[in-house]
Amino acid sequence: MLRRLALPSLALAAAVVAGCGSSDKPKAPPGVPQKTFEQQLAEASSSTRADFPATQGRTLQAIADTASAGNQVGFATSELIPGKQRLAFGVLDRKNAFVYGKTAVYIAPNPNAPAKGPYPAPADSLLTRPQFRSQTAAAENSPIASIYEAQVPFPKAGQYAILVVTKRGAKLLGAPAQVQVKAKTKIPNVGQKPPATDTETVAGSGGNIKEVDTRVPPAPELHKTNFKDVLGSKPVALLFATPQLCQSRVCGPVVDIELQMKEKYGDRMTFIHQEVWENNQLNSQLRAPLRAFHLETEPWLFTVRKDGTIAQRLEGSFGVNAFEGAVKKALGQSAS
Repeated sequence: MLRRLALPSLALAAAVVAGCGSSDKPKAPPGVPQKTFEQQLAEASSSTRADFPATQGRTLQAIADTASAGNQVGFATSELIPGKQRLAFGVLDRKNAFVYGKTAVYIAPNPNAPAKGPYPAPADSLLTRPQFRSQTAAAENSPIASIYEAQVPFPKAGQYAILVVTKRGAKLLGAPAQVQVKAKTKIPNVGQKPPATDTETVAGSGGNIKEVDTRVPPAPELHKTNFKDVLGSKPVALLFATPQLCQSRVCGPVVDIELQMKEKYGDRMTFIHQEVWENNQLNSQLRAPLRAFHLETEPWLFTVRKDGTIAQRLEGSFGVNAFEGAVKKALGQSAS
């Protein structure tokens, strides 16, 4: 039967992990030729529905039986409600190394129910240009170079069996898992107005940047503006993340990506980073802005239009393309 795995929790866990050093290219893990690794990443970024077997009325278990076992999936999203939802994840092999290749998702209420899918999950790069890379990301020894992302329709609340399938040549590699879809969420959603909360600034901390930013080096340009002061008057990207207090490998260097986005769109949009834990103490009380948004996981990105309504929200790890798409939606541009 379709195996059920105990998967790593990504709740309140951020990790700044991307390519190493000063190169614009992600570094291959030990034992993998650089050319092979780059080919795998290229294939992973170009997944389509046609790359995977059609369900043809088969159960999820029957689809799983066509794939080799051994992989596991770690989800970077946990807040799911009925409707089309962004499902972000990383795939790891038996040696706990990241797996890259064309990937798609199949779902069903249980393994013996008819499968829906495949929903392609193209990988999104987590690698920023060198000038925006934090010291943590540059020194990471076991990097995740890309995060998979599928748009999956969940018809109603409840538990769903998930099968993530990755192609390596002609071979299919399967990773089973489960997700819980809630009936509703308190977290502000697209089209709604977010809470007019005060976010922390360098000025508000008496000039102590380390109090409001755990990134190394700090990014004071993301801590100049209070969210409440610009809400409803200018487009804004509000990122909740804690660069140094990370617990999971399956998250992206989201603050590094925000800095890169600020260089490109900073003349049209305000970019804000908000830390997570009070006094930067892991597992202490969540800071007030997170409580105002009802957040229990991180990182989260909210992009907000000039009229004060949410254009896009992203939970967990998200790459350069997803972040830029969220920015463009707030600016009223095409996300393509």
